Amino acid sequence: MDSPIYAKEETKEQLLEAQAHIWSHVFYFLKSMALKCAIELRIPDTIQKHGKPMTLKELANSLPILPNKVSSLSRLMRLLVSSKFFSMKTLLNGEEGFVLTLSSQLLLKAHPLSQAPFALTTLSLLTEQSSHLSNWFQSEVEYESPFQIAHGRKFWEHACHEPMLNEYFNSAMESDSRFVTSLLVTNKQFKGLLDGVDTLVDVGGGNGTTAKAISEAYPSLVCTVLELPHVVEDLQGNDNNGNVIYVAGNMFMKVPLADAVLLKWILHDWSDHDCIKILKQCKEAIPSKSQGGKVIIIDIVVEPQIKNSKHSNAQILFDIEMMSLFGEGKERTEEEWKILFVKAGFSDYKILPILGLRSVIVLYPI
Repeated sequence: MDSPIYAKEETKEQLLEAQAHIWSHVFYFLKSMALKCAIELRIPDTIQKHGKPMTLKELANSLPILPNKVSSLSRLMRLLVSSKFFSMKTLLNGEEGFVLTLSSQLLLKAHPLSQAPFALTTLSLLTEQSSHLSNWFQSEVEYESPFQIAHGRKFWEHACHEPMLNEYFNSAMESDSRFVTSLLVTNKQFKGLLDGVDTLVDVGGGNGTTAKAISEAYPSLVCTVLELPHVVEDLQGNDNNGNVIYVAGNMFMKVPLADAVLLKWILHDWSDHDCIKILKQCKEAIPSKSQGGKVIIIDIVVEPQIKNSKHSNAQILFDIEMMSLFGEGKERTEEEWKILFVKAGFSDYKILPILGLRSVIVLYPI
């Protein structure tokens, strides 16, 4: 018989900590599902509408839940408070009430910068593929991604056949565009990038949310949204007084001529090979550096060293999400970006870390 394993006294605490670490990661998905539940039950909106700290009883009476679920709601809120989506405040009568944090304010349905559509899209429709990571690594069948294993089709093909996914995804991208542009259009460094730019092409610009915001902030700038035909067919005429033009096309084939090209959250979906193709088309569309030509990329630049900062953790998680969805899609370090730029024929670049998790990268042709 094997000898029993007894932990040495000095390692017992380390073993217990290691077990707690494992268990935390095993159950981390419940933090995500609790967040999804809070958005679906409209908990942030309910507390906001109350106008003051809201007790558990008041919250339970205002939510569309069964009366016998009050104790369960208490447990859900304990996790959400622990996750810093809500905080507690003591009322004059000594009771504890829930209040919003900045994070839960960004989950309000009516908030102009709401992140709720992005969260619900990911947590409702884009989690299944991650359970197929090991199958994808081991499969001898040539699957593009774990998503293809889970759904039988590549992501973009699947979205075309699933109206709900397409609708959710577009809503998520629209909410992100509102968030990003609200920060960029008042940023001095970003403003400087648009000095002397009369025309800009937003490649893969969806329904034009980003282009509209930029054209409103810079009325003399004409923005062209390049998208696939089925995306822009109903958008013609919705043009912000002529400052936004919709063009049907394919970024791998041709990008319309302009002083500058914008690639917001596009390149991380694609392999290095495809990114080089896209960047070469962008280069063909703009004038030389001396004439003001530039490509503006909004994407993640992964920190080269693993850190336990909020930004680096989210960047690494997002990288795995890209791998799950697209296989060769990825979040890149500066060195990985530089390799793409050189191969695509760009002579110079600069990185502006002005968007938290993401950066603005400016490319200049020769």
